[in-house]
Amino acid sequence: MTQPGPRGRYAGRTATERRAERRDRLMAAGLELFGTAGYATSTVGRVCRVANLSTRQYYEEFAGREALLIAVYDQVNSEATAAVADALAGVGGQPLATRIRVALTAYALSTATDLRRARVAYVEIIGVNPVVEAHRMATRARWAGLIRELLRTGVTAGEIPGRDYRLAASAYIGAVNGLLQDWCATEDRAPLADVVDELARISAALTG
Repeated sequence: MTQPGPRGRYAGRTATERRAERRDRLMAAGLELFGTAGYATSTVGRVCRVANLSTRQYYEEFAGREALLIAVYDQVNSEATAAVADALAGVGGQPLATRIRVALTAYALSTATDLRRARVAYVEIIGVNPVVEAHRMATRARWAGLIRELLRTGVTAGEIPGRDYRLAASAYIGAVNGLLQDWCATEDRAPLADVVDELARISAALTG
């Protein structure tokens, strides 16, 4: 039998490390199930079986099934935000159209290269219940703010007209989400680069 080590260690790991590992396993199981079987059929018990953890351990981390869905969705969006920021950092001073394409490419690669992530981000998160929907809309609003900030740099540089881009940003998010939702639901998918090309054309139309 494995004995606890010094300072609360068990099998060479602290309680904090063991809990973090359990959470990672639940997150991975959530991504796998929500991104393949779908949220509606992915019960807590099924998640626990995939993660090889007990329901008690599940509820130590998440209040319910929707909490895990939100956590997986947030992880996808957090990683996409970081990918876009890193990509834009490498093209500072470039024309707005170039920066938009670079940002789009980074976003699409981060959220849609793995179809499980795409399904969580564009399909399974929609219409679950009012709590999840409010969270999704808040995330959408944050992306809209990032888009407006990027467009403001184009206004400052004289590349696009100076106007209120709130409606344009909202319309653009709808286009991005709608196109990627359709893309990930279609078996005969166009290359992801074609999706980026189409979104770049939509961006040019909205900011012209």
